[in-house]
Amino acid sequence: MSLNDLSLKLYNVGLSYKKADVKMRGIFSITKEDQLALLKEAKDTGIEGIFVVSTCNRTEITGFAKHPFELISLLVKYSKGNVEDFINVSNVYKNKDAVNHLFNIGVGLESQILGDYEIVGQLKNSFLQAKKVGTTNAYLERLINLVLQASKDVKNNTKLSSGTTSVSYAAIQYIIDNISNYNEKKILNFGLGDIGKNTCKNLLKYTNNQNVTLINRTQDKAIRFKNEHSSITVKDLSELTQEIKDTEILIVSTGANFHTITKDHIQKGKNLLIIDLSMPENVDITLKEQEGITLINVDELSKITDKTTDTRKQEIPIAEGIIKKYKEEFNDWISYRKFVPAVNALKESLKSIQMNEINFQRKKINDFNEEQAEIITSHMIQKITTQFVKHLKNEDTAVDQSIEVVSKIFNLKELSLNEND
Repeated sequence: MSLNDLSLKLYNVGLSYKKADVKMRGIFSITKEDQLALLKEAKDTGIEGIFVVSTCNRTEITGFAKHPFELISLLVKYSKGNVEDFINVSNVYKNKDAVNHLFNIGVGLESQILGDYEIVGQLKNSFLQAKKVGTTNAYLERLINLVLQASKDVKNNTKLSSGTTSVSYAAIQYIIDNISNYNEKKILNFGLGDIGKNTCKNLLKYTNNQNVTLINRTQDKAIRFKNEHSSITVKDLSELTQEIKDTEILIVSTGANFHTITKDHIQKGKNLLIIDLSMPENVDITLKEQEGITLINVDELSKITDKTTDTRKQEIPIAEGIIKKYKEEFNDWISYRKFVPAVNALKESLKSIQMNEINFQRKKINDFNEEQAEIITSHMIQKITTQFVKHLKNEDTAVDQSIEVVSKIFNLKELSLNEND
């Protein structure tokens, strides 16, 4: 496939917390291993531009296709969902709407917790993963770079990300607001993905608790984290059940596609707060029925608000203004890429006329100064092409029509545009 193929459109297909509850999002979540398999299949079938985002709030595929079902079928294949359920909870964005959606996600306007800044790292990592596999292109690279720039701009110049603006922070705020003497409680953090890592950091930053234990399925990763945060204790996965027995608050963010915490891990009658930040849910939901267990998931955490909520809502128009600036820059880049082939073709045509005329005059005029003639005519070619570029850049210009007219005048081969409208 080629981006010059007019049948290709940019699509964003997927589902989020807006239509899908935590259970449905879990069904359609895609593991890291399956994300890689999905990207490799897409590459093998000729899809040039595609990347996958799968977080606790959303699973989405962004890519170029002739029809969105090409992407939907990949999403369904590599998750545990089916097409029927997808239709009921999905969103499908095309071209400009897909671009707008990515900008809104990147700055936190589409987050379950308004202003959630964790999505920026997740979006960046998803794109880098696709780039490593070889499924990105210049269009997506330029788009994501500008989305990340817009996100940084919003972060630095608005208050959209003040207060409770991430699931990992909301978990800590829940503990602070609901657990008395929380600094004295034994806390076990199980899992060290992006959210688990941020949760540990927030525990250290926003509490004075010195009794935090970390268990990760890959212990080396936990040990590296401890080397940077010496106050945390690291235990082996084999000690999980014993550690849960001794703990009072359990935070789970293991990112597995199965239950990593079940009734077998927890003794009956134990009082325990469990916060499940995983997607799909990694804590057996039936534990809610067990006396003494309080189980909180990401949807329940997202309902937490603080005194900065109204302030953040007031920042939305400012954030949208920043997005507009970067979208205009992206559109200018697209427009430039659109008419560069036409400008180059015009320049080559004029150079052909130039050479033919110089050759003719050389034979006709004695002592013809070929060098001077080439300098003068080259300047003329540059001025003509510059004026053509200025004309195409004018917002009132009908670019397609202008290129068609110039193509006919100079007998250029028909030039097609891949406009994302």
